[in-house]
Amino acid sequence: MNERFSLSQRAARAAVAAGAAALLVSGAVGAVWHGLSADAQPAVVHAATVTTPITHAIAGGRDSYADIVDIVAPAVVTVRAQGRARVSPTQFQVPDNDFFERFFGAPFERGQRGQRQMPRPRQNALGSGVVVTTDGYILTNNHVVDGADTISVDFTDGRSLTAKTIGTDKPSDLALLKVNGSGFQAVALGNSDVVKVGDVVLAIGNPLNVGQTVTMGIISAKGRSTGVGDGSYEDFLQTDAPINHGNSGGALVNTKGELVGINSQILSNTDANIGIGFAIPANMAKHVMDDLRTKGKVTRAQLGVTVQAVTADMAASLGLKDTKGAIVSGVTEGSAAERAGVKRGDVIVSFNGQPVREFNSLRNRVAETGPGSTAEIVVIRDGAEKKLSAKLDEANPQRLARGSDGGERGGDADKTALGVSVAPDKRGLVVEEVDPEGRAADAGIRSGDVIQEVNRQPVKSIEDLRAAVRKSSDRPTLLLINRQGSDLYVTVKPANG
Repeated sequence: MNERFSLSQRAARAAVAAGAAALLVSGAVGAVWHGLSADAQPAVVHAATVTTPITHAIAGGRDSYADIVDIVAPAVVTVRAQGRARVSPTQFQVPDNDFFERFFGAPFERGQRGQRQMPRPRQNALGSGVVVTTDGYILTNNHVVDGADTISVDFTDGRSLTAKTIGTDKPSDLALLKVNGSGFQAVALGNSDVVKVGDVVLAIGNPLNVGQTVTMGIISAKGRSTGVGDGSYEDFLQTDAPINHGNSGGALVNTKGELVGINSQILSNTDANIGIGFAIPANMAKHVMDDLRTKGKVTRAQLGVTVQAVTADMAASLGLKDTKGAIVSGVTEGSAAERAGVKRGDVIVSFNGQPVREFNSLRNRVAETGPGSTAEIVVIRDGAEKKLSAKLDEANPQRLARGSDGGERGGDADKTALGVSVAPDKRGLVVEEVDPEGRAADAGIRSGDVIQEVNRQPVKSIEDLRAAVRKSSDRPTLLLINRQGSDLYVTVKPANG
């Protein structure tokens, strides 16, 4: 009996001790959470008329984001655009209520030479927007308002106002609108450069026209490029906060109530949210907004190079220690890069004192530096660092794709050790066939590609190619190819790789 009592007593004491330990652990975790939230917050960039509304991560220590939503939600609006221009497929289409117009079309209009033709139907686009100044400037996506004749903006206080387009910027997919009035609540602009993968974010907008909706997630990745649309200056924040059609142009905010991104795209094979959404970084949006407000257009700088990511095979071929930086696959004649002495095959590892970790960030950093600015560039060439200075040019917004020079083929095709049949051409060696089981196919080389260099040496004949491949030995072979007018590097693994 005493023994049983003693065992029960011990069990009870153990339970009490475990409970106390649990309390201590949870208290410690809570202390760490609040400590990180308060102390690890980076400096932020604010709009002139707005200050950071929330100075702690979760208001009052509650497990809620309600205080953040109370501050930010009035600054997120619904944007409705009407026009006869083609609407982007990423926009949500609001159906026309007129049954007969929907199925039989509007009345006929007179076309050329008196012929009767069907007019382009009036289309309605729905998106979201973010009020960024207290005097009524609103950021949204360019694809939401592209080609619109009239734009109206619905506020959470019940007002619906007509908006004027101040300017649009297709390369970044941003547009700046302006409404007249007073009493507008604006969101503070955060510093998207200091956003980290894993940060909690809220997405606010009007998905599928159901009304303003708030979703929560984290930053899943940074520096993403999707290749959808123009894609010239993509540097997306990726998030798993649910985003659907109609969220375009809406706000992505951090737990301090600051705007860190403008929601823009989703990636999905079902045309619905699957947890992969993309937002334009707030710092890029601020640069575009400032230019559109002051100049009516966006000016960007350019270096005049074609760059791509450094892969592990490229790094091994070039003798690099890691895959950081951006490899130059082409230098535009007469460009800032050529004047500065940048060469094809250089790996740009630093721009204006900041390390280059991937080519997306380099492209956008160059663009925002400003035309006429002098940039300090560090490249790795033949295994050694070299410092260069370039005076940047102004980028031409009308980018023209470089076409093939249409050179004639000559000579007999021959199968090389790479697993391709090639024929000499004035540009190099044209790939005519690719062995689907060969090393070249594994590297992504296609029929029609023009091999210009092997391991940074020009090749003009089949023998040149064979000799260069033999010299590669057990290292990956670095090829410079031209594909439909664009130069890029690819690496072919060694035969025993």
